[in-house]
Amino acid sequence: MNNSFDFSNFSRQSPKGILVIYTNLIYKVIRVTWLLLFLILKDFSKVFSIVGNYIYLGLVVLLLLLLARAYLIYKNFQFKIADERFILKQGILKKTTTSIPFHRIQNINFKQNIIQQIIGVFEVSVETAGSKKTEIAIKALSLEKAEALKELISKNTQFNQHPTEKDETKPLIKIGIKELFKVSLTENHLQNLVLFLAIILGFFQQIEQIVSSLGDTALLDGFIEESTNALSASFFLVTVLLFFLTFIALMSSFVKIFLIHFNLTTYLKDDSFEINQGLFTKKTTILKKQKVQNITVSTNPLKRFIGIYFITFKQAVSGKVNVKKNKLIRIVGCKAEQVAIIKQRLFDATDVENEEKKYPDGYYKRRMFIWVFLFITILYSFLYLIFQQIEILYSTVFVFPFIIFLILKKVKKRFYKISETMLLLGSGLLETHHTYFEIFKVQNIKMKQTIFQKRSNVADLILQTASGKIKIPCIQFKDAIEIYNHTLYKVETSKTSWM
Repeated sequence: MNNSFDFSNFSRQSPKGILVIYTNLIYKVIRVTWLLLFLILKDFSKVFSIVGNYIYLGLVVLLLLLLARAYLIYKNFQFKIADERFILKQGILKKTTTSIPFHRIQNINFKQNIIQQIIGVFEVSVETAGSKKTEIAIKALSLEKAEALKELISKNTQFNQHPTEKDETKPLIKIGIKELFKVSLTENHLQNLVLFLAIILGFFQQIEQIVSSLGDTALLDGFIEESTNALSASFFLVTVLLFFLTFIALMSSFVKIFLIHFNLTTYLKDDSFEINQGLFTKKTTILKKQKVQNITVSTNPLKRFIGIYFITFKQAVSGKVNVKKNKLIRIVGCKAEQVAIIKQRLFDATDVENEEKKYPDGYYKRRMFIWVFLFITILYSFLYLIFQQIEILYSTVFVFPFIIFLILKKVKKRFYKISETMLLLGSGLLETHHTYFEIFKVQNIKMKQTIFQKRSNVADLILQTASGKIKIPCIQFKDAIEIYNHTLYKVETSKTSWM
C-alpha cells in the first residue's frame, strides 16, 4: 500500500486545481449567458461603437472575480479520511462538512478532461446511493496522490483494485476502433439527422437576416428558388443529397461513440469491475459487484447480426430514476461470451434462463389495442375537422398495419422467467432488453388490480428496488399471488448484503 501520503489530516488539492476550477467557472458562465453573447456578437459593430470600452472593462472584472472565486473554492476545499469515513469541508461564505462512511460508497471514478490532461492532474469522484449527483469530486490530484487515495478507500470498502499480471494483459473486454464503428452503426441516426437539418435551417435563417440587414433580399430569394427548382427537377441530385445527409448522420454517431467510448477496456477483479474509456475526457470507473442492483442486456436485429450486445449496470439511486442517468454504467460492443462471463461473475443466471417463458395474459394485448386505436381515432378525427380533407384518412392504410405490427412485436418481447433466486424480465419494441434481478434485493412489492383486470382474473406486480421499479404487467392472478408470496419469503429470510 502507498503510505507516502497522510490522509488522516486535512489536505488540499494540487494548486493546479485553481486552473481547473477557474475554467469550469468560465464554462458555467458561458453556458448560462450564451444567448446574450450571441445577441452581442450578432450586432457586435453596432454594440461596440456605443459601449465598447465598457464591454472590455466588464469582461476583465468578470474574469478577475471568477479567478478570486476559484482561489477561495480551492482554499476552502479540504478533505481527510478518519474512522473509515471520507470527510470533506468546503464552502466560501456557507461552510459545509460532508461525512461519508466507506460502506455507502458505490463506485469510484477517475476522470481527466482536456485541461486536466494538459496540466497532469486527475479528478477523483466518489458516488453513493443517497444523492442525485456526485457527492465528492476532487478536481485536481496528482497521479500518485490519486492512486494512494483510491487504494486507501478501496482497501476499506473491500474493492480489489489491483489486477494481476494476467488481468492487465488480458482484459475481459477491449473495444477497438473497428468495434466502435460497429456500435455506431446501431445508434439512432434519425435523431442526428433531424439535428443536422435543424442546424442547416438555422444557418439559412442567419444568412437571410444578414442579407435583409443589407437591404437586398431579391438576390437571395432568386438563388433559393433556382436551387429548389434544380433539386426538384433532378432525381440524381435529390438522391445524392439524401446519401450525403445519411453519411453525415452516420459520421456524427461514430464521432459521438468514439469520443465517449474510445479505448473501452473492462477488467474483472475478485469483487469489482474496472471500466476505462474516453478520448478527450478519460474516465475510469471502479464498480463494486455487491452494489449492482440489476443488469440489462440489450440488443436489436442489427446488433444481433453484427454480434454485439450492450450491458447496463443499475445501482441504487435516490429520487426519480429517470434523472439518475449518471448512475447508469454501460458497456457497449460486448460479445455473447463476454456477456455470459459478466453474468456468471455477478450471479448464477443458469437456473432462471432454463425456466419456461411466461407471457402476460391476452388482456394485456387487448388493452394495448384498445388504447392505441382509441388514440389514433381521436387524432384522425381532429385532423379531419381541422383540414376538412378526406384524403387524410387514406394514410390509415399504412398507419394501422404498422401500429398492429408494433403492438404484436411489443407483446411478443414482454415475458418473464422466475427461479428460486432470480427474476428475468423481457421487454422492448425495436430493441430487446433482458433484465436480470436477484429476488432478495426487492425493497417492497405491490399487486394492483383494476376492476377490468378483476373481470379477466389478472393483476400487475410492481417490484420496488433500490434502482427503480420493475413491473410485470397483466399476469394470471394465481401466478401473481405465487410470485408475491415467494418474493416476500426470499426478502425476509435472506441474510445476503446488497448495499
